[in-house]
Amino acid sequence: MTHKRASVKRPPTPVADQVHAHSSQQLTLQEIINIKLIESGEKERLKELLRERLIECGWRDEMKALCRAFTRRKGRNNVTVDDLVHVITPKGRASVPDSVKAELLQSIRSFLASAI
Repeated sequence: MTHKRASVKRPPTPVADQVHAHSSQQLTLQEIINIKLIESGEKERLKELLRERLIECGWRDEMKALCRAFTRRKGRNNVTVDDLVHVITPKGRASVPDSVKAELLQSIRSFLASAI
């Protein structure tokens, strides 16, 4: 079962109308890559790959445990989602295994090589 969750601090993904509205302006390389990833459906495939790898290596369970421990320490009624995001995000980013990062980076490179 796949759940779609909104990111807390990520800017919205540009839609085609916004991209064309910016056509008179110079898009950054990062914006162009992001648009190509979205249009091809590759971004969703990469997100699913990341989810799978993070579950397989136990990262997701580790983050859940950190959230539970923080909530117990602060008291269930004294914790907001923003509190959890603020405390857990740096730990979560730092604990993503290098092998998962490398696999994702290789997938992105392969996509870019075939898209050019």
